[in-house]
Amino acid sequence: MMRQFKYTINGNDYNVTVKKIEETTAEVEVNGVPYKVSMDKPTKAIANKRPVQALTSTTITSTPLPVIKRQVNTTTSGGSVQAPLPGVIISIDCNIGDAVKKGQKLLTLEAMKMDNTIPADRDGIVSEIKVKMGDSILEGADLIIIQ
Repeated sequence: MMRQFKYTINGNDYNVTVKKIEETTAEVEVNGVPYKVSMDKPTKAIANKRPVQALTSTTITSTPLPVIKRQVNTTTSGGSVQAPLPGVIISIDCNIGDAVKKGQKLLTLEAMKMDNTIPADRDGIVSEIKVKMGDSILEGADLIIIQ
């Protein structure tokens, strides 16, 4: 059994493939990243013995995958460096008041098990850091203000 779905959440597209469901565990893939999803209730079998897809997840765990580092393009809006994709802030490599050069690493964003370097898009002074380590952010979120 393999079913595919496309969801749009807060303007972000997610391709979800349900690979297998057994009792209270489902194996799914979200944008190419595998997850095991624990459900609070077992699925119900229907007449042809195929499980009903009741993905009311309570716990999501994933098998660690290798980390791949890449540099991504950022967009700017009125002095701010914005997140090019949703993810989690795993390092901040500048401080308020730092002089930065275009292309200098400002922070690292983990998205889909890949480390993404977020660079300065211009020379300037860091006037505000709008995130902290461990923050989950959405695409387009303001990260750092450079004046």
